Amino acid sequence: MEKGLVSIITPMYKGAEFVGDTIESVLKQTYTNWEMIIVDDCSPDDGAGINVVKRYTDPRIKLIESKVNKGSSGARNIALKEAKGQYIAFLDSDDMWPEEYLESQVEFLKKNEAVIVYASVQHVEEHTKRKISTPFIRPKRVDYNYLLKSCPITPSATVYDALKCKKYYFNEELGSLRDDFVYWLDMLKEVPFAYGNLSLNILYRVRINAVTSGKRKMIKPQWKVLRTIEHLSFFKSVYCLICWGVIGFVKVKFHYKEGRL
Repeated sequence: MEKGLVSIITPMYKGAEFVGDTIESVLKQTYTNWEMIIVDDCSPDDGAGINVVKRYTDPRIKLIESKVNKGSSGARNIALKEAKGQYIAFLDSDDMWPEEYLESQVEFLKKNEAVIVYASVQHVEEHTKRKISTPFIRPKRVDYNYLLKSCPITPSATVYDALKCKKYYFNEELGSLRDDFVYWLDMLKEVPFAYGNLSLNILYRVRINAVTSGKRKMIKPQWKVLRTIEHLSFFKSVYCLICWGVIGFVKVKFHYKEGRL
């Protein structure tokens, strides 16, 4: 594990349209001690996304082509196994960072002697990059019990110090639904708190009309995590699910322009 190095974990599936923007945002970082590991998850796009990545000759960018579709959790695990950095950062292949992102996150971890730090998220329309929400107010810190009711931690907005804990891997049996939620839960069983660096916003692409339908789609997986993975009692699971649903409703109603997408 190389001290000071940030390993950026980027799963890619049919990423040709947006991955160039993602890579450009990494190349503009003021913190330059990084490696970016992009795993193409056997995309059915005739190599279009791979060809975009190959245009970039910076030796810090590493491309891995998976021969089997493993989902986002499996693709992230492939990259994690190759990661050499002290710091682990996640960045999906359609999201973007401001140029001071890594410098700010690493400095926050050092200054606060923290293990996990998450930033705020600015949702933008996928093609125009038009802002379609106000950043949701996130707590200054969260623990395991808070996370059961609401998860303010977004992969593309999070960095952790693997020297202070360990390198965590995703549960591939969950596929691509709630795998990141379980990842943070696993970490916060061992790490007391994750902290918010809330003056920092990443750009998170979303599709028009995708937010509310996406939330409905996650109800069953959310319940499965609470009951089957975390083994909560029926009544505590119901309570946590209600809290999660109410907070999700507030996000859509009051933080997206016109209260909807």
